[in-house]
Amino acid sequence: MAGSEKIVFCTGGGCTAKLGAGVLSRILEKLPRGEQDPNLLVGYDSKDDAAVYRITDELAFVQTVDFFPPMVDDPYTFGQIAAANALSDIYAMGGEVKTALNLVCFPESMDLNVLGEILRGGAEKVAEAGGSLAGGHSIADTGVKYGLSVTGLVDPRRMTANDTGRPGDKLLLTKALGVGLICTANRVGEAAPDQMEGAIRSMTTLNKTAAEIAHKYEVHAATDVTGFSFLGHLHEMMGDKLSCVINAHAVPVLPGAWEAADACLYTAAGQRNRNHTGPFVRFENVPFPMEEILFDPQTSGGLLLAAAPQDAAALEQELRAAGLPAAIVGEILEKQTTEITVNY
Repeated sequence: MAGSEKIVFCTGGGCTAKLGAGVLSRILEKLPRGEQDPNLLVGYDSKDDAAVYRITDELAFVQTVDFFPPMVDDPYTFGQIAAANALSDIYAMGGEVKTALNLVCFPESMDLNVLGEILRGGAEKVAEAGGSLAGGHSIADTGVKYGLSVTGLVDPRRMTANDTGRPGDKLLLTKALGVGLICTANRVGEAAPDQMEGAIRSMTTLNKTAAEIAHKYEVHAATDVTGFSFLGHLHEMMGDKLSCVINAHAVPVLPGAWEAADACLYTAAGQRNRNHTGPFVRFENVPFPMEEILFDPQTSGGLLLAAAPQDAAALEQELRAAGLPAAIVGEILEKQTTEITVNY
């Protein structure tokens, strides 16, 4: 945007700005529950991607909200990424995007053209998702933050919760990991331009196509991989009742992420992820950079799907044919002593 003011990079930008999973759990468990509503199929106590409320036996609405500070300098790109990240929760639940509301925090002293570009980027992603931008809310703040509140629809009989996988299911990941590491490397001038461009392409890609393809197959559970990292969201998928084995060599990784991890350019959020999820993980001959990639907080990450074993290969093939770097990365097992085993 020629002649415009650049957004000053926030060290906690994107999904690295999330509160740690452990802290958040301790807060939420103390909240009053109120009277239980049988139509609230998914609520905040489920650690899922969005809330789901049943209207009829065949229709439920899906609600989610997500916003954060910028992790890139270009306002338009930031708007796209923030919107794609918020919309992703609807796709993770198996839903269809219907409406969105803007959430904006913006300094009164900053050029309003910057805000216009952020909102333009977000609006274009809502339109690409097939939704309607229906309004929003803004407040004056000391820093820039942007995101969306999104409502979608889903057939409650076909929604994909995150903890309903079954032993034998294959685990598929639809986007490459490493955006947190690459953004950190970029901030200190250690990421090549093409590496940052690759991370931006990944973050601005909607999970719409992946979700539509997955809907054709028998998928028992799904989540989107964001700030709690691949392993953190995988831990939530196990739900204290399942275990899994991951082939780290099969996990797609963005160019530049390995080098950033090897140079110790990881984030505080990544270390919080390791501290919270690490006790549930056993690594077997996994190089340290790969461990860091698996704990790396993702912004607008891909879907992690638990697919029936007879469908997994065809699902992977169709996702790849659509241009997505999808891969079968593991398998769900009956509950074992170690929840997540990662080999290489």
